[in-house]
Amino acid sequence: NPYAGLVSHLRAVWLSGRTRPMEYRVAQLEALGRFLDEKKQEILEATALDMGKPSFEAHFTEILLCKNHLNNTLNNLSHWMKDEYVDKNLVTQLDSAFSSAIPYGVVLIIAPWNYPIHLLLVPLIGAIAAGNCVIIKPSEITKNTERLVAETLTCYLDNDCFAVVTAGVQETTRLLENKFDYIFCTGSPSVGRIVMAAAAKHLTPLTLELGGKNPCYVSDTCDVQNAARRVAWGRFFNAGQTCVAPDYVLCSVEMQDKLMPALREAITEFFGSNPQESPDFGRIVGDKQFRRIRALLCSGRVAIGGQTDEKERYIAPTVLADVLPSDPVMQEEIFGPILPIVVVANMDEAIDFINARPRPLAIYAFSCDSKVVNQVLERTSSGGFCGNDTLMHTTLTSLPFGGIGNSGLGKYHGRFTFDTFTHHRGCLHRNMGLETLNALRYPPYSQQKLGLLTATFEIKRKGMCTLL
Repeated sequence: NPYAGLVSHLRAVWLSGRTRPMEYRVAQLEALGRFLDEKKQEILEATALDMGKPSFEAHFTEILLCKNHLNNTLNNLSHWMKDEYVDKNLVTQLDSAFSSAIPYGVVLIIAPWNYPIHLLLVPLIGAIAAGNCVIIKPSEITKNTERLVAETLTCYLDNDCFAVVTAGVQETTRLLENKFDYIFCTGSPSVGRIVMAAAAKHLTPLTLELGGKNPCYVSDTCDVQNAARRVAWGRFFNAGQTCVAPDYVLCSVEMQDKLMPALREAITEFFGSNPQESPDFGRIVGDKQFRRIRALLCSGRVAIGGQTDEKERYIAPTVLADVLPSDPVMQEEIFGPILPIVVVANMDEAIDFINARPRPLAIYAFSCDSKVVNQVLERTSSGGFCGNDTLMHTTLTSLPFGGIGNSGLGKYHGRFTFDTFTHHRGCLHRNMGLETLNALRYPPYSQQKLGLLTATFEIKRKGMCTLL
């Protein structure tokens, strides 16, 4: 296997204990910060070349949000690394019982192309903070960003402990044949199944950050203009190539009639009368992805947009009306600048529609009545939820981010990223003396011993009393 030597080398270094001291982890994290500062312009240029990512969007997602995760980790790392002492029973009162945060070992991070820096560095920050050695696999689809990461990130990190592997599908398959101690993969559900099957051969734990069709319910009781702007922003940010973007709108026919002019107004406000000329609207990442998304335009009726330019890989911000659940656009995650509207009679029908499908990465609900938003929250299941906005829940390092069911496995962001790459080892350190206390559990057994053992080990429910 072409990667066996690299994995063995990293494991040997990890076993030496090199990555464990807090000072080492902090130094490597600070080096990541210098990478983001010193290579900022190169990152903006690479993402613009790869997918026409507007500078504003790239700065926000690839630089600012990464720095937030990095600084949050540096601010809290000493606290996260501390042993956490736990409650004890009567028998262990004189002993030390604690949870110890230890690194997994050699971990693999597989990143996608839609946010090629952010979705690589945010898990990497947690993996380094937890004390692991890491192999990083950037996406081969965003070639300019992949080259930037491969050529420059290694200049900042300890190359004995961290490696960048540039690989296509075949090479990644060989890479996954190796035994890792943890795998973190962001991608599509189909990619997730492949990675999970490879991990199963070694019983390797993993996190899968996948996608899905994120529903957006817009009730009749909402501020239409505000809802339209927030939905349009979330759908057309990064040209719709966002795993948590609202994938389709559920609303009444009356609300569809109100939303359409409001969405048209928002799109014009954001991108002008011809979005193809706007510096603030991105492009589809590749020809294959462009053709797949363009084919979805046959669903329903094009109410706004619909223009395409294959040479530029441009698809206009598009809204589809009168979409049926059986239409092609409703059979797969869109991952592009198309917003279908599906008509439902009321909130109950919208909730039934959502619950009849695989659980998504995010659910959105818009209403001026908080009871409506809470009903959607309480009666559905998804990786995350945001009421009266889109995407914004993902910007908080204090909230867990992750999927459920078809949309993923595991969670990260902030402390959750550190915990993802950490094994919390349960530890009990007992006194070598006081052997009389242990006699209750040793043979020969008796009812008296069992009674005393029960009295010292039993956990009683609060509020219960025992009649003597």
